[in-house]
Amino acid sequence: MSYLLPHLDSGWAVDQAILSEEDRVVVIRFGHDYDPTCMVMDEVLCSVAPLTANYAVYYLVDITEVPDFNTMYELYDPCTVMFFFRNKHIMVDLGTGNNNKINWALRDKQEFIDIVETVYVGAKKGKGLVISPKDYSTKYKY
Repeated sequence: MSYLLPHLDSGWAVDQAILSEEDRVVVIRFGHDYDPTCMVMDEVLCSVAPLTANYAVYYLVDITEVPDFNTMYELYDPCTVMFFFRNKHIMVDLGTGNNNKINWALRDKQEFIDIVETVYVGAKKGKGLVISPKDYSTKYKY
């Protein structure tokens, strides 16, 4: 499904995508198109993109092709989703301890729409950290 979303193939293109968007949240998935986790996440991103087009725009970045952000954003996971608004990184408190990014594949489309909506509303109010509508601290039930 990754072929349905725009790919950014350089650090400059990533910067321009973040800088040029004034009124919408920029959602960037860092990872590889062939990774199974990214494939699941890409399917969710493709399905929610038309539903959230008024307040979010989605891009994919290959972390091998564009290694510029790997150390800056600590992109060591196979799939990472980050949010930006008006050239500012928006952190999301998901209850996992890592507020910078989502580093697993969300399978539920409505959950992802809720997160993007929360990021948009919080970012419009000038907040740099928003609280997720769902707590993912107990994602794995032992």
